Amino acid sequence: MRPVSGHSDWTGTLQDGAGTIFTTSATLDAVPYTYASRFQGAEGACPEELLAAAYAACYNQALSNISGKEGSQIASVTTTADVTMGVDDRGPAIVALHLTVEAKAPGMSQQIFQHLAEQARIRCAFSKVLVIEPTMTAKLAP
Repeated sequence: MRPVSGHSDWTGTLQDGAGTIFTTSATLDAVPYTYASRFQGAEGACPEELLAAAYAACYNQALSNISGKEGSQIASVTTTADVTMGVDDRGPAIVALHLTVEAKAPGMSQQIFQHLAEQARIRCAFSKVLVIEPTMTAKLAP
């Protein structure tokens, strides 16, 4: 596996400053972010939003891999990762993470799908690194 990284620059105070986010692959190339974009819904990037997107992408690949190894075929999967922000005794904190997974898998039972979805939740690389155990809703699409 190739090493990947991201970095960020920041100038100024928390509420009045501004920064940019970069990734090695240039997927993110000087994407701006501010206090307002992170905590108030203003224009710009939000680190938690980036975490959510990355987690959803990682989960989809984990589910596809695990289902293939178990001899099942998932035709398509869509995952949304919802990150809930709150405050703990040290300040702003991610207090919850929930996956909503919907897949198309002709001929697969909900019971088998639920098993595969749970295995992917447990074995996804992001799940292994997060301190908060993510929750999940998984269902097969009609």
